[in-house]
Amino acid sequence: MVNKYETLFIINSNQGEEEITALVEKFKSLIESAGQVENVDLWGKRRLAYPINDLNEGYYVLINFNAETSFIQELERVFKITDGIMRALVIKKDE
Repeated sequence: MVNKYETLFIINSNQGEEEITALVEKFKSLIESAGQVENVDLWGKRRLAYPINDLNEGYYVLINFNAETSFIQELERVFKITDGIMRALVIKKDE
């Protein structure tokens, strides 16, 4: 069953522009391999609500997409094992 989702992830802002762009492209491609990307919104560098790993800033990215329910577990797994990702959240959107 295909549902609408959104994911917000925070990339370590100490990485260079090329690494940040590569990570955004990596996750966009991963989502496209199993679903359809509706929108990629680059929020840019922002101050964190609380320090994560002694860092006060992160690069925020929001992606809206459609995918099978079974894909979400794989996406969350890849977020956890990818260096440079500080936090990630996937939410199912109401129709």
